[in-house]
Amino acid sequence: MDDFMLDEPGRMVRDQAREFVKNEIDPGYLRRMDRDEIRYPRELYELYAKHRLLGLRFPKRYGGREMSWVAECAAMGEIGRLGMAAGCAFVMPSIVGEALNTFGTEEQKQQYLKPMLEGHLVSAEALTEPRGGSDFFGASSRAEDHGDHFVVRGMKRFVVGAEGADFFFAYVRTNLASDAPQHQRISAMLIDRGPGVEVKYLYGLMGTRGGGTGRVVFRDVQVPKTNLIGPLHGGALVFNTMMIPERLCSAAPCPGNMQACLEVAMNYADRRKAFGQAIRKFQAVSFMIAKAQVLLDASRAMIYQAARAADAQAPTVRRMVSETKKFVTEAAWEAANLAMQITGGIGYTDVYPIERAVRDTRLAQIWTGTNEIMSSMIQHDLYHEFRAQRGRYRDFEKDAMHADESEKIFDDDDMWKVYDRNT
Repeated sequence: MDDFMLDEPGRMVRDQAREFVKNEIDPGYLRRMDRDEIRYPRELYELYAKHRLLGLRFPKRYGGREMSWVAECAAMGEIGRLGMAAGCAFVMPSIVGEALNTFGTEEQKQQYLKPMLEGHLVSAEALTEPRGGSDFFGASSRAEDHGDHFVVRGMKRFVVGAEGADFFFAYVRTNLASDAPQHQRISAMLIDRGPGVEVKYLYGLMGTRGGGTGRVVFRDVQVPKTNLIGPLHGGALVFNTMMIPERLCSAAPCPGNMQACLEVAMNYADRRKAFGQAIRKFQAVSFMIAKAQVLLDASRAMIYQAARAADAQAPTVRRMVSETKKFVTEAAWEAANLAMQITGGIGYTDVYPIERAVRDTRLAQIWTGTNEIMSSMIQHDLYHEFRAQRGRYRDFEKDAMHADESEKIFDDDDMWKVYDRNT
């Protein structure tokens, strides 16, 4: 249905991902994940790598396929049918890989990026701390300078893939001066799983289970300075770049989940009869189906628009990916709930996987920045754009029936100017 929005490589990799999802994954494996019998889906991760589906955007010499963001998002949309935890395992190399590909040295790319895309190493991103979530630059994890290495001490929680990770992409405070500017305090670095790195707790999540989400403790871990990603105290620069893959990768798998829920609901509505006819004949049901499809199409359009902006490195890309993450994750939540409403009581049971989709999609509105943080960033970036483009378009205010500038009072000075003019 989205053929016209993709070029030939995009259609090819989307179809490959679709066939992979359709034929390669046993439903029993996903059920085991949802029962938390699988602590991290390493077999699934290695299968992604075997089919060369990981890190599609990255250079071929590191195991990627040098494809566009649009193509990778199309593949993510198909993987999304497997559920959120399976989707997380799929997108994490794209997120961590962005940091390595953009800021990493050649040595780091050979040591981490290449084996990650080949399925030999699993990565995880360690952002949130027990003390706070959205207060990113208030990180209290510390890295003390010891000459050729740092000694890292601190905790991170809600780390997706913590249980399976071979290394962690983490932000820690390196500028320990009490008066250090907030945006010059932290650095990004790679921390190998080894002595002093402990996964202390796996969360009992409502949904998105089987992905190994846990709390990680760094207890006096020695990290070589060669594992620094980007400049020292330059974590803000890295983080600003990482917003793009984090938010696009949160949104892009959602259409697969949305379409899967809608298909279940449509099939049910076409077969289930009440009052002598299929329930899809009732306006209340048919309108819910229509709404879910509108949300699905709008979500795909926003994802591809944001992906094109990322490919073009458009100046508005940060706002666009924030909008996309907010809209699409909320649309996915609504679509799953519409599917449950259409299927009624049986949809609330585990006879259908809709209940899992509802549990899964709820988290998407929280992670990689809550949707309230997305709204804050959208309006912040929008005002910068608004001020920069003043005078570029027709002044609509002048088209008012009584375009009296003297009546446009915004502060006391304006008020007295009107008064003095009229006296």
